[in-house]
Amino acid sequence: MQGIQTALAGLPLGGVRTFASLGSTNVEAARWLESDAPDMAVVVADEQTAGRGRGNRRWFTPPGAALAFSLVLKSAVSGEDNANIAHLTALGALAVCAALEGLYQLPAEIKWPNDVLVDRRKLAGILVEAHWLGDRLAGAILGIGINIAPGSVPSDSEVLFPATCVEACLADRRAGTRGAYQSVERWRLWRRVLEEVMRWRPDLGSGRFLEAWESRLAFRNGWVQVWRDLETAEASQAIVLYEGRILGLNPDGSLRLREGTGITRDVSIGEIRLRPSEAPA
Repeated sequence: MQGIQTALAGLPLGGVRTFASLGSTNVEAARWLESDAPDMAVVVADEQTAGRGRGNRRWFTPPGAALAFSLVLKSAVSGEDNANIAHLTALGALAVCAALEGLYQLPAEIKWPNDVLVDRRKLAGILVEAHWLGDRLAGAILGIGINIAPGSVPSDSEVLFPATCVEACLADRRAGTRGAYQSVERWRLWRRVLEEVMRWRPDLGSGRFLEAWESRLAFRNGWVQVWRDLETAEASQAIVLYEGRILGLNPDGSLRLREGTGITRDVSIGEIRLRPSEAPA
């Protein structure tokens, strides 16, 4: 994986472990954490053979076409509560959005709680896992996966939400050359994401952090359905819990939703899925 050392030059990381192929960067980072990995240690793989998203769903990471990495976070991790997990998930999503905006002027949005969209299609996902050693919280693993090249995009039959990649989004914006892909230097993007994690981390839970997160909310002021996820790709087997208009976020990172009846609900991170819907007549 040429270019990694150059990409990381000067970054204050706790250590780096690189793999040509690995089951899961989150699993490897957790093993490292158990043996006292330093804060901001990072695990990166060219290919994941058992990458995971929320609900243990498979995350597709073919060699040479995507970014797959996990960060060990030890400070500013207060416990395995929904607010802490929500803020750390948003930290990853914000970092990806800011990197895509800064490098490529792509209008990235956060589909609450853990996906990054461009043009209402998913190109990145975040998975945060808290880890305990006995009754002591050792830290959290912040896993980030980004689709870079077309080969990283799974088929429609394998996904629960329309997917895309960075190169396809850039191609769609090149006047007169729709469909001509622009090569993206993934290690350059990786460095920018890491820089953005470091930039936003001191603001975790602050008003500035919440404002930046809320300003990038996909479907804000639009109507969505909140489904209970039954860990199945069959939408017919999922249960719609609520339907309403997204108002914004609460300080703990929960979603504020106003139903058609006028009732406002707070929706916390859990095994749920968010889907856009039509406003009721």
